[in-house]
Amino acid sequence: MAYTSKNKRGLLEDMVLLSRINESEINDNLKKRYDDDLIYTYIGPVLIAVNPFKKLSYFTDKEIELYQGSAMHENPPHIYAIADAMFRNMLIDEENQCVIISGESGAGKTESAKLVMNYISAVSGKGGEAVERIKYIILESNPLLESFGNAKTLRNNNSSRFGKYFEILFNRGGMPVGGNISNFLLEKSRVVGLKQGERNFHIFYQMTKGANKFEKENYGMTNPDYFNYLRQSGTYDADGIDDVADYQEVKKAMDICGFSKEEISCIFELVAGILHLGNIDFIEHGNGAVVRDPDTLSFPSYLLGIKENELSKKLLSRIMNSGSKRGSTYDVPMNVQQATSARDALAKALYSRLFDWLVKAVNRAMTRKEKSQNVNLGVLDIYGFEIFEQNGFEQFCINYVNEKLQQIFIELTLKSEQEEYVKEGIKWTPIEFFNNKIVVDLIEGKRPVGIMGVLDDICATTHAITEGSDVKFVQKMTDVVGSNPHFQGMSTHFMIKHYAGNVTYESEGFSESNRDSLFKDLVLLVQTTSKNFIRDLFPEDINEDSKKRPTTFSFKIRNQANELVKELTKCKPHYIRCIKPNETKRPRDWDSKRVDHQVRYLNLKENIRIRRAGYAYRETFEKFLKR
Repeated sequence: MAYTSKNKRGLLEDMVLLSRINESEINDNLKKRYDDDLIYTYIGPVLIAVNPFKKLSYFTDKEIELYQGSAMHENPPHIYAIADAMFRNMLIDEENQCVIISGESGAGKTESAKLVMNYISAVSGKGGEAVERIKYIILESNPLLESFGNAKTLRNNNSSRFGKYFEILFNRGGMPVGGNISNFLLEKSRVVGLKQGERNFHIFYQMTKGANKFEKENYGMTNPDYFNYLRQSGTYDADGIDDVADYQEVKKAMDICGFSKEEISCIFELVAGILHLGNIDFIEHGNGAVVRDPDTLSFPSYLLGIKENELSKKLLSRIMNSGSKRGSTYDVPMNVQQATSARDALAKALYSRLFDWLVKAVNRAMTRKEKSQNVNLGVLDIYGFEIFEQNGFEQFCINYVNEKLQQIFIELTLKSEQEEYVKEGIKWTPIEFFNNKIVVDLIEGKRPVGIMGVLDDICATTHAITEGSDVKFVQKMTDVVGSNPHFQGMSTHFMIKHYAGNVTYESEGFSESNRDSLFKDLVLLVQTTSKNFIRDLFPEDINEDSKKRPTTFSFKIRNQANELVKELTKCKPHYIRCIKPNETKRPRDWDSKRVDHQVRYLNLKENIRIRRAGYAYRETFEKFLKR
């Protein structure tokens, strides 16, 4: 049955029409619609999507047919209406479009992104074999990258642990002719460390549970609780996820994306090698650490194509320069903690390089063949804002990117719109809103320098293994940015007043994570592998690279975030604001306090006021006449 609005109990499909504009009225309207399984509501052209935590019936071919080519408010609010508006605008105006999907972790952003992609694939022009192949790859890249980039967290059983901007290229006939994925911020620390109740990346459980006889024998696959990297959390299953079935889906996706049998074998061999690497444990002996059980070296060495004695040596000692003019070196034994860190650093590097390879391989399969002028649709699916009991460097980077995206929304829907009315001489009473530019500048600013600049300076002037660099970071940061009202420094941690709430960050590990470097010894070790696939993941020239100042992670993510903003602002943006109604992950549960908080930081009230007082639908004369 096609999706229809029940319009009961005075429910409003567009909250611009609310009689009273306050958080209570917004919350009440969203809740009543949610109780009737109406998860979508408009604020003008902005879509509010509430996570239903269950499957709903209005995502069938009938709904696709209903929304295809229809005016946006002709039918009840639906994500297909947003997707159709993007697609039609792109074709009619010959202008790039993008959809920015935002909300906190577990609010339903990834599912929303998939629904947009599915709709675009269904309505885009029919073509020959090449066009249909591109469509298949676009759809099948989702389960592939989810397996390697998603995981069960306490808040979400299928949480994206990486950011993704997916561009689909179309010719003027509306047929997809190519695509490109930009990925960033993979949570590689998850590979080696888990919180209670969480899981590692899905692929590890898919392999351990779904391995066939060959994989069990050749990759040493067995129950997940055998592996140190998986048993830390004591959680091996996730509601709503079938690891065995998903493993077969991943293999199918690899085939559709054009991976060779040899490449597929190398991928799974490497994933298994990472798991077995985590089972190498250490004990103190004499001046340093030794491997507790030498037998644990055999399987990772075999799977990674590295000699056992070399693997053991590089995990237990580091090569240091003597500092003399001759450039002589000597081996320094490492203690248990340092050896464990070296093992984990190697595992994280192997996994993140593999993930980057997967994205490049999918992009290679979607490379545009025709040279004609194209337009594109972009779909942004990124981590939601994160506030945990303990927040570290990764939460800092995630929340920074979310601040940047919030700034786009503020600039284009709250700030520039009001400025436009004033510029055109329209009588206008300014509507106040919180502009988070002060927080963005606090983090990435150059003059005055922000938190990232302070961190980079600490990393450049403090030795990699010097103790206390994180404490120095907090001290210097407090001196430099302490006057900013959105910052508060403490002895070993600091607080930022983000647009979505106050977050306290533990400084421990900030310097090491920001350096984001693998010891030269470990890179050289991997480059000795007999496996060409693994060697190609580490193409760097160590001797050349050692002459350059290392690139920090914050420098990379700052560049990536600014590049992303630049790409998004080249497109006509559409917005989907996702709301998580509860923490129980159960349908029908509604936590009004939590929803109020999200309504507040998503600026929904201000958005409604501006839409209501202004002109909700505006177009240039040129485009108006063209239409």
